[in-house]
Amino acid sequence: MADSIGHLPRHPMRILKAAKWSMQGLRAAWLHESSFRLEVYLFLVLAPLGWWLADDGVERALLIGSMLMVLAVELLNSAIEAVIERYGAEFHELAGRAKDMGSAAVFVLMLNAVVTWAALLGPRLLHALTP
Repeated sequence: MADSIGHLPRHPMRILKAAKWSMQGLRAAWLHESSFRLEVYLFLVLAPLGWWLADDGVERALLIGSMLMVLAVELLNSAIEAVIERYGAEFHELAGRAKDMGSAAVFVLMLNAVVTWAALLGPRLLHALTP
């Protein structure tokens, strides 16, 4: 939510309020967005695997971070779709374009995650499979 008092420093309790609002957003996404749930399930399987397979902290950050970015953009895409649906379900070219672009952003980050995993772990896999 926007500050009602301008650009004054925030009180530490505002951090707790912001965390509460974030948890409400995660809960809403979990309850109402099947694609978000699927991506969370994939994250829960792949994050420990990425942690285990990575050689160092940078690789861990890249492998796990690429998946966290997918989740973050899925949340933004869901927010865009919710706002558009708020104004009506009837077709409008701009609404359709916005929803398609949000979906495309998720897709691009999924490609990023696949490329990141392949670039970091692919050579090791090939080396392990080569006699």
